[in-house]
Amino acid sequence: MSVLLEQAGASSDGLAGKLREIVNDLRDEYRQPHAVPWIIGFSGGKDSTLLAQLVFEMLLDLPPRERRRTVHIVANDTLVESPVLGRHLDAVLEKISAAVKPLRLPMIVAKTTPEADQTFWVNLIGRGYPSPSRIFRWCTDRMKIQPTTQYITDQVSAAGQAILLLGVRRSESVQRRRSVERYENGERLNPHTTLAGCMVYKPIVELDTDEVWQTLLQVVPPWGGTHRDIVTLYRNAGGAECPLVTDKSEAPSCGSNSSRFGCWTCTVVEKDKSAAAFAEAGYEDIEPLLEFRDWLKEIRERGDMRMSKRRNGSLNFVGEGRLIPGPFTLEARQEILARLQQIQSEVSYPLIREEEIEIIKQIWAKDFSDPVKAVANV
Repeated sequence: MSVLLEQAGASSDGLAGKLREIVNDLRDEYRQPHAVPWIIGFSGGKDSTLLAQLVFEMLLDLPPRERRRTVHIVANDTLVESPVLGRHLDAVLEKISAAVKPLRLPMIVAKTTPEADQTFWVNLIGRGYPSPSRIFRWCTDRMKIQPTTQYITDQVSAAGQAILLLGVRRSESVQRRRSVERYENGERLNPHTTLAGCMVYKPIVELDTDEVWQTLLQVVPPWGGTHRDIVTLYRNAGGAECPLVTDKSEAPSCGSNSSRFGCWTCTVVEKDKSAAAFAEAGYEDIEPLLEFRDWLKEIRERGDMRMSKRRNGSLNFVGEGRLIPGPFTLEARQEILARLQQIQSEVSYPLIREEEIEIIKQIWAKDFSDPVKAVANV
C-alpha cells in the first residue's frame, strides 16, 4: 500500500494524506471482529475502479491470516450495455478474477443480469412496453435494481448481514450529494434505506474528481495492466458511467441529462450524447445502434404503432379525456425484432439472445388470439 500512496501522492501531499486516511479506515473496518462480507458495487467507471483498487491494495497489505472476510466485487450487466463499456467491464473483471487466486485474496467476482423474462427486449418486443421515458421508466428496476439487490439479499441471508461499499462522492453531482446525505448519521456504516440487513459504506466520499483521476493516472492496478483504457473510455465518451443502482431513489442517475454511458437502448434521454461521442471517436459499430435507438424513441410517439388498450385490457385517459396509448402493436413488435436482428448481423456481436426470442414468441402466443400469426414472421 505504501507504493500506491507514494505514487499517487508524488505531486500532492494533500492527496496522499486523504488516501492514507481512506486506507486506514478501510483496514480498521475490515478488521472488525465479525464475519460480515463486503460487497463492492462495481460499474467499471473511475470511482468504483478506484474503490476496488484501494480495497485490493489494503488486503494485499494485510498478512494472509488476517484476510478473513470475503469481499464480493459485483457488477451489473443489463444485457443492453454500450458495447464499448461492456467490453471494458468484461476485460477488467477477467483480470481481477485471474489475479485473486495467485494473490491469495478472499474475493469473489460476480456479474448480475436481469431474469430471462425481464430483459429489455422481452419487455419491449415481447410485452410491447413502449421504449422507456421519464414518465414510464420501467427498465431500471427490472434490469439494474432487482438483479443486484437479489445478490445482496442472498449474501444477507447467508451471513445475516452484508456491507455494501459504494464509490460515490459528495462532489460528483447534486443528485449524488443528496444521496450521500440521505445515508449520513455521523457513523461509518449506515443502514440501506430499502435492503434489510445491508449496511452502506462510502469510503471515497470526500475525494473530488481531480483527485480520483490523479490517483488512477499515477498508479498501476494490482490486477495487472494499466488504467489507460478507462481514461480513453471517458475521453471518447465525453461523460460518465451509469453507476450501480440499488434503490429507486437513485434512479435519476440512470437516464439523466448528463453524457453518461450505460445502456445503448436508453430512450429516457433526448439525445444519447455519449453514443454520439463514441461514434465520432471512430467506433463505427455504434452508428447503427444509435440510429436504432433514435427510431425506438420516435415510434414510441406514433399512434399507429401502439394499441389503444393497456395489457390489462383497460383504457388509460388523462386530463380532458386524452387517451394514453398502450403497448406496441404486434406488427410493431415484429418490425422491431426484424430490424434488431438485421443490425445484429451487421455489427457481428450479440444484441439479443435466442433465449429471449423464445420467451418473446411465448408471450406473443399468449397475447394474441392467432398464435401462428404472432410468431410467423420471427
